[in-house]
Amino acid sequence: MEILLVASFFLYEESFTHIIVDMVLKRIVKGQSMQNNWPILYGLAELGAVHKSITISTTTLARRLGISQQTASRKLILLERQGLVVRQTSPAGSEVRLTEKGTAELQSIYQTLKETFVESRKKTFQFSGRIFTGLGEGSYYVDRTAYRYSFEKALGFRPFPGTLNLRISSAQVSKKKELEAHSGIIIKGFQMGGRSFGDVKCFRASIDGVEGAVVLIGRTHHDSSVIEFIAAVNLRDTLQLKDGSKAEIVVRLDGK
Repeated sequence: MEILLVASFFLYEESFTHIIVDMVLKRIVKGQSMQNNWPILYGLAELGAVHKSITISTTTLARRLGISQQTASRKLILLERQGLVVRQTSPAGSEVRLTEKGTAELQSIYQTLKETFVESRKKTFQFSGRIFTGLGEGSYYVDRTAYRYSFEKALGFRPFPGTLNLRISSAQVSKKKELEAHSGIIIKGFQMGGRSFGDVKCFRASIDGVEGAVVLIGRTHHDSSVIEFIAAVNLRDTLQLKDGSKAEIVVRLDGK
């Protein structure tokens, strides 16, 4: 597994690298508790707990990580409370598996490490799929004054009300998850009328040659196979698109 091989190299190859990785992790990991507990999360992932539940005793886990049994037990409990793992105890030990949140934490660390040390040449992501009509969520959110002002300030254009929805194939979903791990342009959330509107992550992009941005909205009814796109123009009219039309999105990580 690439994430484990790269992380293992950086964490254990040389003490100097280990020091720098530790500095990077302190910069990118949110919260002191996660800074202290990411090694056990990584250790569980290395044992296979990303894709399935594993059975392991706290004694064995402690020995692998070079910590005391009491510390291993305490950290497992904390990770469970934080929603990073699910755990069931049995006479044989603990049945543990990383949650989506726990896996996302490791992927975020991995992505930043890869950007810092590997300096990947990959500057673009390409997605192809078919246009479809959503539930009107995009229009509702994009048309909020606070979002609209923030989009214009951060992206340099006032988005046409609504998002264009592109459904990608299942084979491209992993590529979308890789994109999600990048930092992007963050549009801060806000409170309005007793309702909370979350952060939105954006990436400059183009669809069939028209400039705009891919938006990743935290609270959405869409599944992982959907990419939402905004632009200054009505894309359906400009590109003569209708439901079922094929389209291609090119996302630029350099933000240019």
